[in-house]
Amino acid sequence: MAALFLAPMAVLVGGLVLVPIARSIITSTTERHGQDSVFVGLDNYLALVSDDQFHTGVVNSFVFTAYAEVFKVVLGLAAALLLHHRRRGRAVLAGLLLVPWVVPTVVTAFSWRALLDPIFGSVNTLLTATGIGPLLASAHLVDSWPAGWLSDPSLAMPSVILVNVWKGVPFFTVCFLAGLKAIPADLYEAATIDGASAWQRFRNVTLPGLRHVITVTVTLSSIWTFNNFDLVWLLTQGGPGDVTAPYVLIAYSKAILQLQYGAGAAVTLVMLPIIGGLVFVLVRLLRQDTNIKLPRRRRRARWIETLRWAGTARKALPWVVAALVTGLLAWASPQIFWKAAVVLGVILLIAAAVGRVVSTLQSRGGRRSSSVVSGLGSWAALAGLLFFVLSPLYWIAVTAFKSEGQVVMRTDDLWPTPWTLEQFGALFDNQPFGRWYLNTLLVSAASTAVALVCAALAGYALARLRFRGAQGFTVTVLLTYVMPGALLFIPLYQMLIGARLTDSLWSLVVTYPTFTLPFATWLLVGYFSSIPIELEEAALVDGCSRIQAFGRVVLPLAKPGLLAVALFTLTNAWNEFLFAFVFITKDEYKTLPVGMQSMIAGDVVPQGQLAAASLLVSIPVVIMYALGQRFLTEGLTAGAVKG
Repeated sequence: MAALFLAPMAVLVGGLVLVPIARSIITSTTERHGQDSVFVGLDNYLALVSDDQFHTGVVNSFVFTAYAEVFKVVLGLAAALLLHHRRRGRAVLAGLLLVPWVVPTVVTAFSWRALLDPIFGSVNTLLTATGIGPLLASAHLVDSWPAGWLSDPSLAMPSVILVNVWKGVPFFTVCFLAGLKAIPADLYEAATIDGASAWQRFRNVTLPGLRHVITVTVTLSSIWTFNNFDLVWLLTQGGPGDVTAPYVLIAYSKAILQLQYGAGAAVTLVMLPIIGGLVFVLVRLLRQDTNIKLPRRRRRARWIETLRWAGTARKALPWVVAALVTGLLAWASPQIFWKAAVVLGVILLIAAAVGRVVSTLQSRGGRRSSSVVSGLGSWAALAGLLFFVLSPLYWIAVTAFKSEGQVVMRTDDLWPTPWTLEQFGALFDNQPFGRWYLNTLLVSAASTAVALVCAALAGYALARLRFRGAQGFTVTVLLTYVMPGALLFIPLYQMLIGARLTDSLWSLVVTYPTFTLPFATWLLVGYFSSIPIELEEAALVDGCSRIQAFGRVVLPLAKPGLLAVALFTLTNAWNEFLFAFVFITKDEYKTLPVGMQSMIAGDVVPQGQLAAASLLVSIPVVIMYALGQRFLTEGLTAGAVKG
């Protein structure tokens, strides 16, 4: 029965991930001489020992990932706490904060490249007008003013990290918000009765309650960020020099630009054992977490038990890891380290100061004053967060409705005068945008359907059936996230040529589920585990087969989890760039991200048309997330949190 349920995923993962990995291992032992490939053994790996470009790429990947994850956790947790305690407008605010994660990467890169332009960008204009820019220069946070964010070697990496944080914070916010909803309210009540302060409740109730979801979210996001290619390539192409080039881009440069497939494969494969071992350890920790059940006792007993658990050695492990990562960051990027420490310190000091004022007022009996201060502080924090999240999107929206003269002359930046549909008309007249849109819609829908069916079957098998190799299968599935597209697309392209599927939408429909299945399966494993098994046992007693119980009992109860998976997989398919960029060369088969990138010819950037295209690309997914937000949160609460 397990083989029956796991067969579709095994075929996809085995045929489109494991087989290409095996071919990449073989390729890494060869070197191209003209038209021939010559076996060279381990020479490609040995050459990496003295390859400065490879060393730079590895350090850049570590720096990029570590800083991005720290700020995603801090900002995501802050946003989740602010939304969790808000009674009115929480759904609307959560929907607004989710938009950056939904919009395609090409839209993100285009908007931020325009905003960070040293001469015409709105960031420098705004910071100069408010006096913040010169203040940053006087504090030596930037070397000069106006700043060349993406062209200055000292600012390029922080700028790329900033954009990645902007795009990743919504995912952390939604996951943490789901985790906060899963923490029993009586734990907070017991802590309050025992006289615990707000900080003590946060440290001893909130953080332990979020331990599992933090582990899952940070693990998945770290793997995505470490293997990121699209955002860095679209923003800087690894420049200036190689200061922003991650190891994946180094592999791409060697394999594609230099046509040394063996050297490129070796760059990525040499990192696989390290990351694979980390993922394996984390998976084992997560599987142990699923077996821990809190006993039912009186509220005070649960509060004491929570405090006791918080003091165990398990709690010390994150601090040890944090100290190690901090030391490595200070060594690898001393210039970025102190700047990031200043920014993070300012954020934490402001939060601590507001919390201290509120606690002091409460202790003196000023409930009304403390409530006013707390409300003003939370609204100010939300306003700042919303400004950071929505400003690039607002710039896209207003630019899309400007005339070409307004765009070129940089007039009426904040409000078009007059509003016009000129850019939309030019977009459809000058580009096959309608065809790109239809291609993206068809590919996304088909690949999402394939991923949903395979993930539902495999997730149910891993959650309900007991068989040998279950943990090994889970680790194998999650390890597919470790493999970057820059390595997989080379053997995949060769396989698609053999199957005559290149330059067709089928090449994308077949390959897209390979990078959406792991997360979809993991989430559904947790959701299926949360459904009472007694319901299935009752169906089996009544004469249903295992398949009938799955279809008639489990799937109807798993609709929120299935919808959450559908939204995630659809977003990934809608935003995918690298595979579509390599597998499709004909204009009539291009998807929206690749088509929009092709609109840029050298230094000629049709900003108005790109803004109009960005708006049309983002609206459908934003609407779907707005309509399905309630089910998304419910699916995460019962799936990723309890799984």
